Amino acid sequence: MKNLLTTILCFITFLGFSQKRELRSAQKLLDESFYNEALDVLSKIEALIPNSDLKYQAHYYYLLGWANKGDSNYNEAVSLLRKSIDLDKLNKYKENANILINDVQIELINSAVEDNKVENFKSASKKLYDAYLFFPDKIENKNYLYFAASSAVNGADYETALEYYNKLKNMSYTGIVSEYFVTPLKKDADGNLIGVEEKVSETEYNLFKSSKDYTNQRIGKTESRLPEIVKNIALIYVQTGDNEKAISAIKEARKINPDNINLLLSEADLYMRLGDKVKFKSLMQEAVQKDPNNAILYYNLGVIYVDQGLLEEGMAYYKKSLELDPTYADTYLNLVGLILEGEAALVEEMNELATSNKRSDFERYDELKEEREKLYKSCLPYLEKLMEIDPKNIEALKTAKNIYYTVGENEKFKLMSAKIEELENQ
Repeated sequence: MKNLLTTILCFITFLGFSQKRELRSAQKLLDESFYNEALDVLSKIEALIPNSDLKYQAHYYYLLGWANKGDSNYNEAVSLLRKSIDLDKLNKYKENANILINDVQIELINSAVEDNKVENFKSASKKLYDAYLFFPDKIENKNYLYFAASSAVNGADYETALEYYNKLKNMSYTGIVSEYFVTPLKKDADGNLIGVEEKVSETEYNLFKSSKDYTNQRIGKTESRLPEIVKNIALIYVQTGDNEKAISAIKEARKINPDNINLLLSEADLYMRLGDKVKFKSLMQEAVQKDPNNAILYYNLGVIYVDQGLLEEGMAYYKKSLELDPTYADTYLNLVGLILEGEAALVEEMNELATSNKRSDFERYDELKEEREKLYKSCLPYLEKLMEIDPKNIEALKTAKNIYYTVGENEKFKLMSAKIEELENQ
C-alpha cells in the first residue's frame, strides 16, 4: 500500500512538472508570436488540464486564448480568456486576459471596417456582431450592434438586419452621445475678434471651458438613432412584402414617442413607398403643424419629396428651410444639386445636335447652351453663400470652379482652383 501511494504521488508530481514545462514552453513561443507552435505544445497537455490544479488551468486557458487570438480565432480566444479569468483565483492572469479581450475587439472592428471598404458586408456584419457580444451591456458595444445591422442591410441580408434592429429597438437603444464645442477667439486683419465653432473631445473641452482664448463653450447631443432603426425595420418589412408589419412597427414607435418629428417623417416616407399619397401628405401637414419654424424639418421634407421624384415640392421646402435658417449648409448643397439635375437633359440634347449641319440645329444648340449657362448662374448665389458659411467645403468649391469656368468668370475660376489645391495639400 505504501509503495502504491508513493507511485501515485510520484506520478502526480511528474504530471505537475510536465504541465509546468509545457506551459513555460508555450509562454516563450507566444512571447515571440509563434502562435501555431504554441497551440501544438498546449495540445500535448490538453487531456491533463481538467484534473490539474486551478492555477495550472487558469494559466493554460490564458495561453490557449492568447494563441487563438494570434491565430485569428477570435470567438474561441475570448471564450478561453474568460474561462481563464473565472479560474484565476490568484488574479495572476486576469489583467492580461482582459487586455487581450479588448485587443481582440479592436482587431475585429478594424477588420470589419476594411471589409466594409471592399463591400464584403456579410463578413463585416458578423465581425461587428461578434464584437458586440464581448460586452453586450456596454454602450459602445451596442453601437457595434447598430453598425452590424447597417452592414447587413448593405449586404442585402435583410433577415439578419431585422434581427439586429429588433434587438436595438427592444433595448430602447438611441445611440445619443454628448458632443463638445468651443469657439477659439482670433483676430482678423483689422484687429476684430472672430471665431468659428469647433467640435472637440471631452478632455479638450474640460481644458478649454475656463480658457480666455475660447468662448461659447457648450455641450450638445447627437440625434437619436431610434427613428432610423424603426424606419429601417419598416422598410425591411416592405422589402419582404410584409406591409402590415411595416405599418405596425412605425405606429408602435410613434406611440412610444409621439412628438418625435423624425418618426413622423419616417411614417410619411413609408406611406409614400406604399403608394398612399393621401396619407403621406396628411402626415406631412401634421409635421409642419407640430413644428412650423423648424428649418431642419423643412430640409427633411425637401429630401423626402426629392427622393419621391416630386422635385418642385422639394425645391419649395429647401427654400423654406433657408428662409428659417440661412446658415444650414446641407440645404444649400442639396438645393444646388437639385437645380443641376436639370442639366442632364440639356447636355443630352446638345450632344445629339453637336454633329448636325442644319442651321436650325445650330440655333437650337445655342439656345440650349444659353439655358445651361442660366442654370449654372442660378446656382451661384446658393454656392457662394455655402462657401461663405463653410469655406472648406471642397464639394462646393469644385462645383463652383466648374461653373465659373463654364460661364467665363476666369478670375473666380482661378481663385477656386487655388483654394481647392490649398485644402488638398493640407
